[in-house]
Amino acid sequence: MSKKKKQNLKRWIPCYLMALPCVVYFFINNYMPMVGLQIAFKNFNVRDGIWGSKFIGFENFKYLFASKDAWIITRNTIGYNLFWIILNTALGIMIAIFLNEVKSKMAKKVYQTFILLPYLISMVVVSYLAYAFLSEQTGFINGILNALGLPSVMWYQKANYWPFILTIVYEWKNIGFNAIIFLASLVGISKDYYEAAEMDGATKWQQIRKITIPMLTPTIVMLVTIGMGNIFRSDFGLFYQVPRNQGLLNAATNTIDTYVFRALLQTGDIGMSSAASFYQAAVCLVTILLFNGVMKKFSEENAMF
Repeated sequence: MSKKKKQNLKRWIPCYLMALPCVVYFFINNYMPMVGLQIAFKNFNVRDGIWGSKFIGFENFKYLFASKDAWIITRNTIGYNLFWIILNTALGIMIAIFLNEVKSKMAKKVYQTFILLPYLISMVVVSYLAYAFLSEQTGFINGILNALGLPSVMWYQKANYWPFILTIVYEWKNIGFNAIIFLASLVGISKDYYEAAEMDGATKWQQIRKITIPMLTPTIVMLVTIGMGNIFRSDFGLFYQVPRNQGLLNAATNTIDTYVFRALLQTGDIGMSSAASFYQAAVCLVTILLFNGVMKKFSEENAMF
C-alpha cells in the first residue's frame, strides 16, 4: 500500500469507527434475519428447524391468493394507502405553508408541538381514545346525538362508516410528521424569490404555485416514494386495534397484515405468515423501482436513484 493511501486510511479511521455501531446494528437487525426468508418456501416446524423443514415451493403463497378474501384485503391495503399518500402529501404541504406564514415564533412552536403530539402517541392509546368517542353506550359522539334527541349510531357494527373513521384517525396521528418535513424544506427556500415575485405583482397563490411547490418537489417525491414502498403494508395497530377486531367491520378494515395475523392465531402456520411478508416486501421493492423509473422519465433530477 502506498504512503498516500495509508495516510488517507488513517484520516478516515475515526469516521469508520463512528459508523461501526450503526453498521453492526443494521447487519444484525436487517441482514441476518434474511436467512429466515426460506421459511416462506418450507413446511416449517420448530422441531426440524429452518434448515431441516421440508421444502414445498410456493404452496405457502397459495393461501393468500386462493382465499375468498384475497380481493378484499388487497383492495383495502392498496386503496387506503394510495388515498392516504395523496391526502397526507396535500395536507402536509398546506399545514407547512400555514406554519411558515405564522410570524410569531411562540405561536409557531405551539402549532408544531400540537400537530406532532399525536404522532408520538402509541396506537393502543389512540384505540382507547377512538372507543371513548365511538362507543355505542358511553361514547362522546352518541352522547351528543342523544342530547339532541337523535338515536345512537352503532359505529362498531356498520362497516360503511370505517373508511372515513380510519382516514380521520390516520391523518390525525400522522399528518404532523409530513408537515414538519415540508416545513423544514420551506425554511430553506430563499426569501429573495418571494420578494422578487411580490415586486412583479404575484399573488400569494401564484407564489405558492410558481415558487413553493416547485421548490418542494424533491421532498414530495421522496415522501411519496417512501409511501409507495409501503403500499402493500398497512398500519397493523390502526386496522386491528382501533376497530377492536370486530368481525362485522372486516369488509372495510381487513388488510393483508390483519388477515395474516388472524390466520396465524387460528392455524399457527408460520410458513404462511412468512410467505405473506416475503410477498409484501417483494411487491413493495418492485413498486419503488417502478415509481422511481416513472419519475426519471419526467424529471431525472428529482428521482431518488
